[in-house]
Amino acid sequence: MTTILGLSGSLRRASINAGLLRTARDVAPDGVNIIVGDISQVPLYNGDDEAARGTPPAIAVLNAQLAGADGLLLVTPEYNNGIPGVFKNAIDWMSRGEGLALFAGKPVAVIGASPGGFGTTQAQTHWWPVLRTLKTRPWWDGRLMVSRAGGLFDADGNLTDDKTRAQLADFVAGFAASLASGKD
Repeated sequence: MTTILGLSGSLRRASINAGLLRTARDVAPDGVNIIVGDISQVPLYNGDDEAARGTPPAIAVLNAQLAGADGLLLVTPEYNNGIPGVFKNAIDWMSRGEGLALFAGKPVAVIGASPGGFGTTQAQTHWWPVLRTLKTRPWWDGRLMVSRAGGLFDADGNLTDDKTRAQLADFVAGFAASLASGKD
């Protein structure tokens, strides 16, 4: 069984990126399990709080999920042409202390959906320096940017477009195959 931890960078209930992640889980090939992680309970990083209370429970859960995963799938919105602050904050917390070692060598893929015409091109590109700093192994063989996503999802954030679902299924299958073969 190949296990992938999937994280959506949006906190919205009807987020198209959370919907994209749920669909990725649903279209994953046999033998691939995508665990949908939850960043909604991650507090803003504050070194004083960390010193006083240690690792927040939400981060302990995410780090345990990351430790048990063969790969990481980041599903990123794009806010003001960049990475959403709440998403970066979660990754920053996860990489504190011993958490940093969990990222080293971990294969990572990045996808995203946006109502705009360019998908999440800039947000995805902004993730690469962060992932390089964390010493991850980005999967370069695939890229998925869902543009004009407003018409592809329903009011609850569920993907309704068959063409996008097929593209996502191909992407997930390719990433999973790279994990199974040790190729990234």
